[in-house]
Formats: sequence, C-alpha cells, structure tokens
Amino acid sequence: MNSNIFITTSIPYVNAAPHVGHAQEFILTDTIARFYRLDGRQVTVQTGTDENAFKNVASARLSGVEPLEFVTVNAAKFRDLADQLKVSYSQFIRTTDEKHTRGVHLFWNSLNRRDLHLRSYQGLYCQGCEDFFLEKDLENGLCPDHKTRPQIIEEENTFFRLSKYQQQLNDLISSDTIRIIPQFRKNEVLSFIRQGLQDISITRDAVRSGGWGIRVPDKDSQVIYVWIDALINYLTGQGFGTDEEWKNIWNDQTRKIHVIGKNVWKFHAVYWPALLLSAGLPLPNEIVIHGFLTDDGEKISKSLGNAVDPRGIIDAFGSDALRHFLLAHLSLYQDADFSLDRLKSIYDADFANTLGNLVSRVAAISKKGSLTPSAPASSVNPALLKEVLNDYDIQSFARSQWDCLRHINAEINQTKPWELLKGGDQASVKQLLDKWTQELYEATYLLSCLIPTSGAQVLNVLERGVQSLSAPLFPRIDTKP
Repeated sequence: MNSNIFITTSIPYVNAAPHVGHAQEFILTDTIARFYRLDGRQVTVQTGTDENAFKNVASARLSGVEPLEFVTVNAAKFRDLADQLKVSYSQFIRTTDEKHTRGVHLFWNSLNRRDLHLRSYQGLYCQGCEDFFLEKDLENGLCPDHKTRPQIIEEENTFFRLSKYQQQLNDLISSDTIRIIPQFRKNEVLSFIRQGLQDISITRDAVRSGGWGIRVPDKDSQVIYVWIDALINYLTGQGFGTDEEWKNIWNDQTRKIHVIGKNVWKFHAVYWPALLLSAGLPLPNEIVIHGFLTDDGEKISKSLGNAVDPRGIIDAFGSDALRHFLLAHLSLYQDADFSLDRLKSIYDADFANTLGNLVSRVAAISKKGSLTPSAPASSVNPALLKEVLNDYDIQSFARSQWDCLRHINAEINQTKPWELLKGGDQASVKQLLDKWTQELYEATYLLSCLIPTSGAQVLNVLERGVQSLSAPLFPRIDTKP
C-alpha cells in the first residue's frame, strides 16, 4: 500500500473567469484526497493555472491589458474558487512562476536527445485547444470542442519521437501499471495508441505565439508548446528545478494520481508518460477522467458562451450544495446536464428534509425525554473505504450513506419514540437514541469527505450534545433570508 498520495487537478487556461466545469474537477480531486486521508494516508494536493497559452494573450488584448496583468487577475479567481469550495490543496502553481520556468528548462534538458528532431510541419491548428488536429479527428471540419475551423499553420518546430514509445505505452496501460479510470476511457486510450502514434511538435514559433511562453533553451526563436510546459507543473510545483524536495513526492513509492477532463486525456495518458520515459523519471500511477458538465446536452465552456458561474451558486446556497449536487446526483464519468433548479430541489430534499430534519428530530426526542445520548464514536468500515478508493464510484458511495440517513428517519417514524416516552419507557428511547446518534454520526463522518462544511456542523452538534441545537442546521431554500 502506498502510504503517500499525490493528487492533482489539471491546470486550466486563465483566458476567462472559472465556470462550474472547473468546480467539478476541483471538487472531485478534493473528495478523493479526503477519502485517502480518512484511510490514514499522507496526501498532497496540487492545483494551479496554465498561463502560457497564446489564447491568454488574445484575451488580454481584447481586454486592453498586458498579458501578465490579465493572467494574474484571473489566476486569483481560480484560487479563490478553490478556497470557496474548501479544496484542501497544498500547492497552487502558476506557470508564469519563475520556479516553473526553471523546472521546464531542466525537464527539456533531461529529455533523451535522440527523441528530438527539427523539421518543418504543416497542420490544422485549433487556437482554442492550442493543439494540432488530423482531418479525421474533426467533426464536419470543425474542432469537436470549440466548433471552430482550425487554421492551417506551417512552421519549423522541434518534434518529439512519440512513435518510439507506442508499444511501451500500450503495455503500461494494458497492464494497469498506469491505471486509467473509468474502464471505457482506458479502452479509448488504448484504441488511440494502437491506431499508431505520430511524432508530435513540442515547440511553437515565438513570433506566432506573440513572444509569450517559455523559450526553448538555446533557441530563442521558439517557445515550448504550452501543453508540454503545462504538464511539467506536476513536477515543478513540488520543487523540480529549484531543489531536491520534489523527490519526496514524485517517486516510485508515492501513488501519483491525475484528475482530468475527458478532452485532455491524450496529453496526460499518452504524451506525459512518454515524455517522462524519455527523461528517465517516475510515471503517474492513475489517471481519473471525468466527463463534461453540459447545458441541454452542449458542453459548458467559456468559448461557447454558456458558462455557469459557480461563485454565484456558492454565495446563494453554500459550497456544499454544489459539491453534493455534482458528486451525488450527476454522473462523474459520463457527461451530465447541470440544472440550477434541480440543485435547489435536491438541496431541500437532502440537506433540509433528510439530514437537517434528522438532527432536529434526534434533538427534539432528546429534549422531550430529558435524555442525553451516549457520545458517538467515529468509525470507518474498511471494506467500504477500500471499495470507494478502488474505483472512485463516489456517487454510489454517497447514495448508500444518504440511504442510511433516510433509514434512520424511517425507523423513528416506525418506533414512535414520543409514544414510548408518553408511556414512561425512557430506557427503550435512550437505547434508540444512542443507536440513532451513532448511526447519524458514522454516516455524516463519511459524508464529510463530500460535504466538509455541513459535515463538520452536524458532527459538532452531535459531539457537543444534540440538546445544544437551537435552530435547524439547513433551512429550506425558500426560507433562507
């Protein structure tokens, strides 16, 4: 068992403010990290922002400000969102940091020189993706994500011999040495590899990039392709290129997990391992690939103009309402439609009517009978924890715990403790109260990985004594001030 866990989000472009899709990845990453901590592991979480893309320059020009000022303002918005969502990160890296540049240069110089070659290239380039496409990968001649027609770009770049690593990548992923979750994404990646890998351009013309980006060592006319630069953040955030501390995290003993969206698995599951092999560095252990949040079936994104601001949702309903909705009620690994109306309805059903109501009922029974439940003890079912950490089926896990809470409510209705009190049977009610309080505590303790703020509120009440409750913990949406 790996006692140390290193888990990362991908790093988003900062050409605009974050949307709810970014919140989804923050939340999923943080929840997996909390489960590992519950299992007694030492967990490091890293996130950050990808700032060297030309699309950031283009957006800065439209805003009439310098690129560095532009990305600094938006990077702060992403960090603020992570904080609002209670993401328990250890490092937040910006790719315009000097330490990142140093690390990228060290990584470049660590690549096997025989894996690099210079040649002219013409290809179909999507500015939104910052990526070249083959004609067969387009949909009706358009980028599948951005629905725009790629430009024809011709320039002389440095290429990486990705084709050299085709069989090795196939073997690593087939054997789950690099484990890809879910299984159907693993199948997609293997299919992509087995169709034949082509060598990839890993630099761009500095003029075409507006002079923005990390220059290639000893070749000032080229910048390192932003997606190569971005991937190296998983090392530079831990000190690669600055000191030796990175070796305490990026090593063969640490379980290294990347949480990413389905549109970037090519970079993380194919390019990144091949580059690490070339540089002679350890490989990631797991790549967890989530689906998109959609609006009426269309991907939610900045470029398509249908972005939902998660900060407004957090201000109105709290971060846990959003965390719970995305984790427990929407598919994490398939695309799922986001609905604010449904979020409100689920908040009332689960937080107000189930969890909050249950705490209030236990408190009322305790007060009515002048009974103090025995202090609850935290306990974790090892088999349950192992199951959720095996496949990250957080939705099924969440449903099982909410079912436990509903079962307690149903048992209260069935046993009618108020009638037992009326008949003077306090002993039976005390026994039931002890049981319900313990079960409520155990379910909430586990759910705190998903809803940390609300979980802490409930646990605090149960630890202080339910009679301390003076008002509902989670009022219905329509009764909130």
